Amino acid sequence: MSAYDPLVFGQRLRHLRRSRKLTLDALGSQVGKPAPYLSMVENGKREPKLSLIGELADALGVSVADLLDPEPPTHRAALEVNLAKIQDEALYARLDLPHFRPTSGTPDVALEHVTALFAALQDAERGSADRLDQVRSTVADLRAEAKAAGNYRPEVETVAAEALAAVDFDGEGSLSQRTVLDLAGHFGFTIEAVQDFPPTARAVLDRSAGVLFIPQRNSLRTRAARFVIFQSLGHMALGHDIPDDYPQFLTQRMAANYFAGAILMPESRVVSRMSEAKEERDLAVEDLKERFYVSYETAAHRFTNLATEHLGIPVHFLRTDEQGMIRRSYENDGIPLPADRNGIVDGNRICREWAARAAFRSDQTYAMYYQYTDTPAGTYWSSAHVEADRVPPHVITLGTDFEHARWFRGRGTEHKGFSKCPNGPCCRESPDAKASGWDQSVWPMALSLSHRLAAFPDETFPGVDLAEVRSLINAD
Repeated sequence: MSAYDPLVFGQRLRHLRRSRKLTLDALGSQVGKPAPYLSMVENGKREPKLSLIGELADALGVSVADLLDPEPPTHRAALEVNLAKIQDEALYARLDLPHFRPTSGTPDVALEHVTALFAALQDAERGSADRLDQVRSTVADLRAEAKAAGNYRPEVETVAAEALAAVDFDGEGSLSQRTVLDLAGHFGFTIEAVQDFPPTARAVLDRSAGVLFIPQRNSLRTRAARFVIFQSLGHMALGHDIPDDYPQFLTQRMAANYFAGAILMPESRVVSRMSEAKEERDLAVEDLKERFYVSYETAAHRFTNLATEHLGIPVHFLRTDEQGMIRRSYENDGIPLPADRNGIVDGNRICREWAARAAFRSDQTYAMYYQYTDTPAGTYWSSAHVEADRVPPHVITLGTDFEHARWFRGRGTEHKGFSKCPNGPCCRESPDAKASGWDQSVWPMALSLSHRLAAFPDETFPGVDLAEVRSLINAD
């Protein structure tokens, strides 16, 4: 037997009453109930007792089974039932529309349009949720693959090394402007810096004309421009096609990022420098940054590509903001990073006792900050660098476990932290918060999170205004 539905019951009661030309008052006098009460029953707002249902069936000359039939009596009744249920949905409430109660003059076609449009909205919402789950799964898979491989990708290293050899670059020091142009030419492109560049894109490749467009220097500084150039050329070097979906876009972007690092910091030269520094127990990301004229983040991430494979050192890497939100991460040293149920680290907040957040509280915020942190998984050493040229500032953290800290500059630091995160009371909740009732008496106003409720991007290149890109290409 189908479950009782007060909306359908009310529609059947109204249909049978009207078909017998009874008013609410007339029916109410027969069953001993006032008209307002029966009106609420017909509108699905009150559920009558079983004894009253029997009395209503007798008064209308039908069986109780007829009155409790789970099917709406007419097409119109079905539309009204559906509309009422729609307006109880959380998704409908997010539209912030006034309640819509159809009258006898509301045409059926209007209700059909409203219900069909909401069904389409539900499908789109489910599609967005499905895409988000797919992306989360892709991120988790990519992170697991990177960890298993020590974040090292020999196939990309080979492509980068062959490109550098093709332009006779020996890998010593940073790339000259001439070498950058030669590498672009090797892949069939010239580079053109333009003033009116689409603000939603970092670079634009016109494959038919063989032109790579980038913003002018006043919008994109030299170090950043070089990374963007080789990130863009990486898609060509690695044979990427236009991505079919966001997971493929993300997979390609990670490979292109790796390629850019491998070009700017050639494997053989970087490993040579790192090996020498390890022998001297003086490994430091800042030395690589200056040697190869790259950003600190690029140098730190490149360190993760090569440290485990060539030096046998497990590492962790984080880029976080002032609030400790993780924007980029990697680890193969077992450090307990916060993660959601899918194993996704990015988007979570790290413990305030870790070096990444302690660096902001130090006396010299923009100096290198070193710290040992005791965690449930053991003790870890970290170096933290606050990026002064980023607004708002972010911090890049690179470190390793206690055993391997002996190879790094800054290992003698006296800064120490104690963290129980991500499990147990630590920086998120004090042990006596609930006991004191503190969490019930304080009501902070959270920052707006409306951007997180937006539908997941469904474009080929998420967030890019393709109309502006077309204007750039056509204007050339």
